[in-house]
Amino acid sequence: MADYLASIFGTEKDKVNCSFYFKIGACRHGERCSRLHNKPTFSQTIMIQNLYRNPNNNSSNPYGPKMVSLEVEQAHFDEFFEDVFLEVEEKYGNIEEMNVCDNMGDHLVGNVYIKLLDEETAEKAVMSLNNRWFNGSPIHCELSPVTDFREACCRQYEMGECTRGGFCNFMHLKPISRDLKRFLYSNSNKNRHKRRSRSRERSRSRSRSRSPRFRRR
Repeated sequence: MADYLASIFGTEKDKVNCSFYFKIGACRHGERCSRLHNKPTFSQTIMIQNLYRNPNNNSSNPYGPKMVSLEVEQAHFDEFFEDVFLEVEEKYGNIEEMNVCDNMGDHLVGNVYIKLLDEETAEKAVMSLNNRWFNGSPIHCELSPVTDFREACCRQYEMGECTRGGFCNFMHLKPISRDLKRFLYSNSNKNRHKRRSRSRERSRSRSRSRSPRFRRR
């Protein structure tokens, strides 16, 4: 019996534990869900809730006109992604993987998932980030049960076939540009130094034009 329960844990056959929370670290029912949300006490992955705001996502009119061009939207997202990636990397160490949801449901919209090197680093990051602000709003960060993003993602969306659009309950991950991906995920010490130098240069440029996105509470 114990082996059977272990084999169905977190799957749709599990009538006790929420399979959506287990797979994607979020559930559209929230605290009203009839199944348990087993929040991890340790994990490599952290989730920052509702951090990214897509200028073209309008939940009140999801099929309405775009506010900005796709080129401007991608540039806006790349800047956001780079800012968060470099800030987290500088403060809490190397990042294995970072993903941003482009869904429109309240439980997934703008969620940022960051997989760090180990559980201890992730715990420290959660404690620190929950005492910080981003773009004028307090950050809400927690450990996430997500370890395999392939299981959390919508396969139909990846093939361009998802009929649920932004309100799908599986992750629709927004891709960064190829050049930014190469720049951020390079493992060489030389390029890591360049990343930090570029980050400092960007921070100085932002400080001349607007207040920094990250700040302490």
